[in-house]
Amino acid sequence: MSNQFSRRDFLRRTVFTSAGLWATAPFVTSGLRAAAAAGEPLLHASFGAGGMAASDIDGLTRRGGAKLVAVADVDQRRAEALKLKFPDVKIYQDWRVLLDKEKSIQSVNVSVPDHMHAPIAMAALQLGKNVYCQKPLTHDIYETRQLTEVARKKKLVTQMGIQIHSSGVYRQAVAIVQSGAIGKIKEVHAFSDKKWGDSMPRPGRNDPVPESLAWDLWLGVAAERPFIGEGYYHPSNWRKRLDFGTGTFGYMGCHIYDPVFKALALTSPLSVRSEGPAPNQWNWAINAIVHYVFPGTAYTAGKTVNITWYDGDARPPQEIQALLGEEKLPGQGSVFIGTKGVMLLPHIGSAMLYPEKDFEGYQRPKVEEHDHWQQYVQACLGKDKTSANFDYSGPLTEAILLGTVATRFPQTTIEWNAKRLRFENVKEANPLVRRSYRRGWEVKGLS
Repeated sequence: MSNQFSRRDFLRRTVFTSAGLWATAPFVTSGLRAAAAAGEPLLHASFGAGGMAASDIDGLTRRGGAKLVAVADVDQRRAEALKLKFPDVKIYQDWRVLLDKEKSIQSVNVSVPDHMHAPIAMAALQLGKNVYCQKPLTHDIYETRQLTEVARKKKLVTQMGIQIHSSGVYRQAVAIVQSGAIGKIKEVHAFSDKKWGDSMPRPGRNDPVPESLAWDLWLGVAAERPFIGEGYYHPSNWRKRLDFGTGTFGYMGCHIYDPVFKALALTSPLSVRSEGPAPNQWNWAINAIVHYVFPGTAYTAGKTVNITWYDGDARPPQEIQALLGEEKLPGQGSVFIGTKGVMLLPHIGSAMLYPEKDFEGYQRPKVEEHDHWQQYVQACLGKDKTSANFDYSGPLTEAILLGTVATRFPQTTIEWNAKRLRFENVKEANPLVRRSYRRGWEVKGLS
């Protein structure tokens, strides 16, 4: 679709300026309460149409609590496919135009490549919209902190798309740890065998852009560059690219660290150290080994607790495997080592406790299974509360993104000052906390 005014005019006139935007949230909130009382659905828009966005749309609308009003996707083929299920949905290519035109929407989901999570989510928050955002919450640490603070200040409903957080298996694992069944936790090893990285240089070519794809909109806040076909960027291999994705750790870490973070009530890490390979100029590496030191909590055995991440072919050392007897490590999951036992938590599966003889007849805590998407919808309607709001998922994402920064400085222990949002001993890492947006794509609260 064509814009009837320039991008710069749009930025000046709507989302990223105007003090009046800050006054919209109370009216949106009161309107939601009235709509809920009348049994009216939540008016919702999606940023993204295919892939995870399609899953999010289904999850948010399947029980009728949310009505999909509009969708924006830079690839119109993906957006048009939604018409088969939602014939009345309005389709946009530019997410900014959707926010400008669809003033009645009360909620959005942001299910696009990582580098555009923060700009779109922040623009929606500034307009008083509730936000369901895919993981990782943002591409960079500063963005995460800003989204968390703005959402809290404006008292909006938020949820990050770590849907396993609401599952019975993860909720039960958290309850097992917090009950003290395996004692105080001494260390945790978390891992994923996925390989969202690439050691090859970027191809030096300029391919024709598909007719349905708005490449400049796809790039968004990232620097301009030629389009490369054969799936190099779009629709999914962007996860491997430094400027757009966050590698295996960013992709899976928010899922797999989630029950660790929740069970131990972790806060910000004190330090992080990468023992794996560094990314190259263009792409994230694989086979990461990243060591964290977190402050101890009521659920840990000491004043600090060590959490280690492995991905690709990297795996916990053999002595960790030996604690599980004949049970082999799954492709993804975590191992909690406590003072009274060990818990293996597969992703996604029921917790397994060792030594097995010590837990014969153990009565597991009873927990409820939640619908992650519908919990958000009902919270927007004033009937529930979200469990992965930005006050929880923001610090979780910050911790994961600290690990991605650490991979750029192998064999170096990096000390983190969460309050100041900076690295204390490796100054060259600080520019990676906050990137610059492309000129013309400045975002209020982020740029």
